[in-house]
Amino acid sequence: MQKIAKFYKVTLNQFTKDWMDTFPDSSRSEAEEIYESIKIPARATAGSAGYDFFTPVSFVLKPGESIKMPTGIRAEMAEGWVLQIFPRSSLGFKFRLQMNNTVGIIDSDYFYSDNEGHMFIKVINDTREGKVVELAAGTGFAQGIFVPFGITTDDECTNSRNGGFGSTDAR
Repeated sequence: MQKIAKFYKVTLNQFTKDWMDTFPDSSRSEAEEIYESIKIPARATAGSAGYDFFTPVSFVLKPGESIKMPTGIRAEMAEGWVLQIFPRSSLGFKFRLQMNNTVGIIDSDYFYSDNEGHMFIKVINDTREGKVVELAAGTGFAQGIFVPFGITTDDECTNSRNGGFGSTDAR
């Protein structure tokens, strides 16, 4: 196995800012307490491809509801690799829990963006059977898989990232 990446927490200041922006009814002390409980993504077994991302707080999603979760996590990875984020397959199977953007793509240069590469994961309860998703804090709700990628032989891109979601749209 190639070791090509490492997970880190974002700084407390970045997490608190992002948490309070996402959940404006939260207090700074609540955000700080949540930050202290954040778990670094981990594989469940030696044969697992995916690194489980854990929800920092409990949440309930009724059918059709979604939640955007600041994970408090960033990933430093070697150039030529991408981190793809998917819902945990068991939650997709049992509840039809889906990623709002189908698959999250975390580029290697996102680690250096203005928001410290803070990853957010937005999931939706897309059940067709009326099931309610209830997850306790610390439960794995998404998984990330590192994948190598290539570029075209005539690629001469030299642009650099300066932001998060959609920051590479303007060319």
